[in-house]
Amino acid sequence: MRTVMYVLTALAVIGLAFWAYRENYATQAALSQTDKLHLEIRQSHARLAVLRAEWAYQNRPDRLRDLAEINFERLQLLPLHPDQFGSVEQVQYPPAPLFPITEGIDVSGANGENPL
Repeated sequence: MRTVMYVLTALAVIGLAFWAYRENYATQAALSQTDKLHLEIRQSHARLAVLRAEWAYQNRPDRLRDLAEINFERLQLLPLHPDQFGSVEQVQYPPAPLFPITEGIDVSGANGENPL
């Protein structure tokens, strides 16, 4: 009986060691994948920073003004002046509702019947 317990204990230890070995390699693979993703995210942030800087450079007001002047015949773009805008009093807001809704509307079913 004692021999059977020793054999079962040894098999349990071997089984647990095998499980720990597999979990160790699975964890290392997950950490490696995580490191790759972090690197990809850092590279994406760097590319995004370059694109934002390029966007700011391309949209400089003096550059856009020069482009508008060069392409005036084709685009007919004119510079904006403050007198081209309206005042706040000229904004038309939607009219107030004629009467407030005080009763709920039943949309669950026709004639109060349960649709199920």
